[in-house]
Amino acid sequence: MQRLFPVPGQGEDTQDLGTLLGLADAYAYPPRDAGPYLRANMVSGLDGAARAEGRSAPLSSPADMRIFGTLRALADVVVVGAETVRQEGYRPAKAREAFAARRAADGQAPAAAVAVLSRSLDLDLTAPLFTDPVVPTLVLTGAGGSRDALAAADRAGAQVVVAGEGEGVDPVRVVRELAARGLTRMLHEGGPRVLAQFAAAGVVDELCLTLSPLVTGGDAPRIMDGPPVLPPSRFRPLSVLEEDGFLFTRYVRA
Repeated sequence: MQRLFPVPGQGEDTQDLGTLLGLADAYAYPPRDAGPYLRANMVSGLDGAARAEGRSAPLSSPADMRIFGTLRALADVVVVGAETVRQEGYRPAKAREAFAARRAADGQAPAAAVAVLSRSLDLDLTAPLFTDPVVPTLVLTGAGGSRDALAAADRAGAQVVVAGEGEGVDPVRVVRELAARGLTRMLHEGGPRVLAQFAAAGVVDELCLTLSPLVTGGDAPRIMDGPPVLPPSRFRPLSVLEEDGFLFTRYVRA
């Protein structure tokens, strides 16, 4: 993997991008005392498609998966919509030995928690995400959700968090509720509809976007496919890495 931006030799380019810990240094979160920080990680084809054959995996690569795993290993919590959980067959985040000492020194749990955003609470509570997590899975929903469904999620061992007044969640409140639980380093993995809601609410601090050298056509959604961001929010590039034709970009809110 090579760094394209900042230009090698200019700025901070001392990380060994060939190692997981080097990638961890390259993607380090801001200091905790800076407050809650929400980073999004998405992949897109050259034509803007966020999915191929209904999933994001066909757009990915081994290098993309290394970065995906590294970002999870740095996060306190992975935020994801219920539709993406179903489509992608989500499993719990893993406790990875390479990051064990780093997480312990930072006071983190052995692995990131997964926080599922769900309006309907139509969740497979027998899936490993709920039956076999390293740390309990959280379910974030609105106060108007079904009490029976809330009780079922609680019985399944999930930590139910009310983060909205109606049936759905409020992105600003999601950030606040997670931060109140000490989960300030947040990693948003979509899907496109949910991520668009968070962007429109102004709570996305960083976007890590993998640009895949693939063209898929079709009617796949963009990485954000929901309410508009008004006025458009400006982000500035922090770094661009490359491997096997894939570009791994990192933008932060200007």
